[in-house]
Amino acid sequence: MGLNSTPTGERLHIGFFGCRNVGKSSIVNAVTGQEIAVVSSVKGTTTDPVKKSMELLPLGPVIIIDTPGIDDEGELGEKRVNQTKKILRNCDIAILVTVANRNINPAEEELISIFDERKIPYIIVKNKADLIKEETQNKENIVYTSATQNKGIQELKNTIGKLSKTSSENNNRFIGDLIKPNDIVVLVTPIDSSAPKGRMIMPQQLAIRDIIDSDAIAVVTKETQLQETLKNLGKTPAYIITDSQVFEEVNKIVPKNIPLTSFSILMARYKGFLETAIKGAKAIDKLKKGSQILISEGCTHHRQCEDIGTVKLPKWIKEYTKIEDLKFEWSSGTGFPENLKKFDLIIHCGGCMLNAKEMQFRMNCANSQEVPFTNYGVAIAYMKGINIVIGSNTSSTIANIDKL
Repeated sequence: MGLNSTPTGERLHIGFFGCRNVGKSSIVNAVTGQEIAVVSSVKGTTTDPVKKSMELLPLGPVIIIDTPGIDDEGELGEKRVNQTKKILRNCDIAILVTVANRNINPAEEELISIFDERKIPYIIVKNKADLIKEETQNKENIVYTSATQNKGIQELKNTIGKLSKTSSENNNRFIGDLIKPNDIVVLVTPIDSSAPKGRMIMPQQLAIRDIIDSDAIAVVTKETQLQETLKNLGKTPAYIITDSQVFEEVNKIVPKNIPLTSFSILMARYKGFLETAIKGAKAIDKLKKGSQILISEGCTHHRQCEDIGTVKLPKWIKEYTKIEDLKFEWSSGTGFPENLKKFDLIIHCGGCMLNAKEMQFRMNCANSQEVPFTNYGVAIAYMKGINIVIGSNTSSTIANIDKL
């Protein structure tokens, strides 16, 4: 997977924050070496968050985010400020741009408190250092710059680089830590109307790459060819990973001595919310007439007639609970609601297009409001009664969920 094709969820997210007219956009342009953001002396030139996927040496693939001023005014300004704060949900590193010739103001202090509260590593950039006469000296997380004179920019990039090494969002392996060199891993990938034409979905790509990096062997097949594939292998696979939509069909084919899991379950493990997802699945048994369920996806896509989120999951939940009068709501992309108290259950996708910070934020929102939180793969396996092995570091299975 090349740097230019690195998915959004796997890139380091670096957000630039601050008040209006402190030079955020000028700093963004100087750091990236590109005219990403519109620069003007007029306050509030940046009216919406501006995102740019790029390779930033020496960091590698990143997403740079320029945000509106945190001190924006009026009704529209308030909406912009809310958008800016929303960006903080998925920031791995925050850059607070202020000016060198004044002290930190209350709006900037509020931002710093949010960085601390959410444990976001941050750097304070004292821009417009050319306006002060006294000698400036950088500290551990304070860098003096002059965007107009291109001074201090390399020092800022170096400081970002140091922070990135300690704030790497995800050191987890997708499957590689569960397998050995020369193991065979069979990937079951249905090709139907919802499959993207000419390419694999992100969890499938992650699995294949991690298997290859582990010097193991990836065998890719459709569910309709799985039985023939297993017959022709000549060696027992170390794992079979399936798309959750065909769990039931695959489970009937896979011998009980071969560990079975799904891309969605491995994605929950990879993003750091598997334990919460397993515990949350038990809430399906507590649903009753009128219960409200939020089904959330991290990406936006054209809905097919047999879409898993809007069609299959509601159908399976009704069949499992034998309750017709359940109320479903849906969210997609960045539209995840922060107030979740009306819901009795949240079922999320694997989150392959979201970074770990955003997934952790969503999970924490649910946990803090005591709303059960699970994901597609775990919920489907639980409802279908399928024993799903989820890794050597966790001996429990979905069917034996109470032992976790």
